[in-house]
Amino acid sequence: MKIDFTKNSDGLVPAIIQDATTKNVLMLGYMNAEALKMTQDSKKVTFYSRTKQRLWTKGEESGNFLHLVSIKNDCDNDTLLVTVNPKGPTCHTGTDTCWSEDNTSTFGFLSELEKTIASRKENKKDEKSYVSSLFRKGINKIAQKVGEEAVETVIEAKDDNDDLFLYESADLLFHYLILLQAKGFTLKDIETELLKRKK
Repeated sequence: MKIDFTKNSDGLVPAIIQDATTKNVLMLGYMNAEALKMTQDSKKVTFYSRTKQRLWTKGEESGNFLHLVSIKNDCDNDTLLVTVNPKGPTCHTGTDTCWSEDNTSTFGFLSELEKTIASRKENKKDEKSYVSSLFRKGINKIAQKVGEEAVETVIEAKDDNDDLFLYESADLLFHYLILLQAKGFTLKDIETELLKRKK
């Protein structure tokens, strides 16, 4: 990895800090060559503090260290992407990120879909909503729908029509997300369970 520390007169390059698991950006700091070497050697992210005018290991006072996973340089060799496993909140204000956001996993569109399903669960009286109608019918009906969709997915998996397989797979996942909500769980809970099994 070749970093050009000469592009800026102060010898610093931006270091974007990203959670290795959630992929959320936690903070932005600056490194010089010495901070980069110390980070690589200690496996704890170290910056050059422009206000303190010295090397500064994140967490040296709070104990909220950023444990190094990997470092990549960008196409111009003047910006670092540092992936970490954070211990505790990253921001000095006590928040998970320096943008006052929770550092939780997101699953793209599936997270949006989860929020929609949750709102339908809260508003079971919505006569026009298919999801609300399932919540009104109760857990047995929801579980039955998951079973039906699972069987249909298995049947399509054994055939050669990929379009039908994807259609039934989407139905299965959709109804499974409803079942999770009915039981009081989310995809995050499933991720946590799967991480327990990681070897």
